[in-house]
Amino acid sequence: MIDPQPILDQELACLAFCWRLDRRDGVTIGLTSHDRDLRISGVVYHAAPGLVPSAITQGSSLDAQSMDLKGALTSDVITVNDLDAGRWDGASLSLHLTEWTAPGEVWLELSRGELGTVERDGEQFTAELLGPATALGKPVVPETSPNCRAQFGDAACRIDLAKYRQITRATGFSGTNVVVAGGGMTPGIFAFGTLRWLTGANAGVTQLIGNNDTTQIMLTDAPPFAGGAGCLVLIAQGCDKSMATCSTRFANAINFRGEPNLPGNDLLTRYPGA
Repeated sequence: MIDPQPILDQELACLAFCWRLDRRDGVTIGLTSHDRDLRISGVVYHAAPGLVPSAITQGSSLDAQSMDLKGALTSDVITVNDLDAGRWDGASLSLHLTEWTAPGEVWLELSRGELGTVERDGEQFTAELLGPATALGKPVVPETSPNCRAQFGDAACRIDLAKYRQITRATGFSGTNVVVAGGGMTPGIFAFGTLRWLTGANAGVTQLIGNNDTTQIMLTDAPPFAGGAGCLVLIAQGCDKSMATCSTRFANAINFRGEPNLPGNDLLTRYPGA
């Protein structure tokens, strides 16, 4: 890679934007504002002239920076169905500037982050790019809460998720109800858990579980695509984040990340005899 400044200082430069997107399911694609595909470092950046970024500013301050990415759904790699299914939510994205006459020789990074809210209006979509500095807007210390603040199975929870998830087959579904092979499930054991589609049209999509009975899983939303009968799914148990569940069901009270006995704001309104 060469020094980009002499090229950028020219009165006429053949510049093109290049986006690299890495989805959470391992899919990587490249897009460019040029009218022809560009191959850079083994990645093919497909021509997507309808894709344009909003104004980009770079400075030395620590203010959280973000930008909007707008475009038309003209590329086969970004489809309406994938956007609606949430496959692009949380995808990492990097934006570079290159000269299309010598792709990759000038490789100026303009922004990097992950996709935030993705909104669609007909054949147009808008995606917010959240930069690394957005983490500075989070609380410095955790806020107190009666329920556990940890995510089930993360480093703070320390529960071994392998004991609480299984691969099974969806034998059929109707609306938000998914019937699984074998049955015999304990009612309510998968509430607040997740179902991940491993095969079929919904492969890679993870959905939240509202409840379950002995034979079927009740999802909070219907699967985005039809044809789920016979597909493999990974179902994982969940936790309601209460001390009672953490202690009796998982024997993990020592790692409970909450304050169930800490008085709340209602303490200020108490009076003798209340």
